[in-house]
Amino acid sequence: MSLTMTQSERETFLSDLHVGVIAIERPDQPPLAVPIWYDFDPEIGVWVITESTSLKGRALQAAGRYTICAQSEEPPTYKYVSVEGPAEARPADLEKDLRPMAHRYFGPELGDLYLKDSTGAGQLVFTMTPERWRTVDYAKLGSA
Repeated sequence: MSLTMTQSERETFLSDLHVGVIAIERPDQPPLAVPIWYDFDPEIGVWVITESTSLKGRALQAAGRYTICAQSEEPPTYKYVSVEGPAEARPADLEKDLRPMAHRYFGPELGDLYLKDSTGAGQLVFTMTPERWRTVDYAKLGSA
């Protein structure tokens, strides 16, 4: 029995709310792997937002690609989706990018409070086109 998710299952899982772990290649150093907020749409890909001058931002600009992994740790239905691919950067917009991401993770009230003093200046959106997927869904063990 395969524990691999179907395309529909992996896209649904990745669309759900999880804090992802992003991994970014770096020359002559280990990859940078840190938690990050993300969003996903099958028509667009995966996107993350970070300061252009942060360690993540500089690494993403240099690498031009990343991997992100999202997981559910609920036993016995542990599952994960990991996806990697090339990324393009563009300046973030407060209303188009930052506010929806803050609302996704904090809800409207706390999200707006989180962004109270933000203009979005210096933030970049890195949109990744998925090339390779890795998935496991241990809930499928119960359906054998």
